[in-house]
Amino acid sequence: MPYELVADAVLLIHFGVVLFVVVGLVVVVAGNRLRWRWVNGLWFRLAHLAAIALAAVQAWLGQYCPLTTLESWLRVRAGSPSYDKSFIAHWVQRIIYYDAPLWVFTGIYTVFALLVVLVWWRFPPRRSRTQNGGA
Repeated sequence: MPYELVADAVLLIHFGVVLFVVVGLVVVVAGNRLRWRWVNGLWFRLAHLAAIALAAVQAWLGQYCPLTTLESWLRVRAGSPSYDKSFIAHWVQRIIYYDAPLWVFTGIYTVFALLVVLVWWRFPPRRSRTQNGGA
């Protein structure tokens, strides 16, 4: 099994999740200001809230993200030390991984989660017309 290739795929998925959480909040706020109705879709908002809530809860519990753990395990199985960098891994890891104590990330995730909740309150999600049974 090409463990390094799968590890790179996990890293890209992780990067996508990070982008979804960070850019998603900006899109919700900007979209409401620009009157984009889709940004308040219930499924989009629930997925966004769940993603940051999971990250914050894991940080509070002192756990690493399962995607980080999986990627590291795959790299070791490939015969590389954890985070031995391929081209893709080198650049994506530089963007999403920082060398800081866990409490720093816990604080960042908590503040970001609170911002998501504040935006949820300020711009509540709405069910689509088809979910309400209307036309």
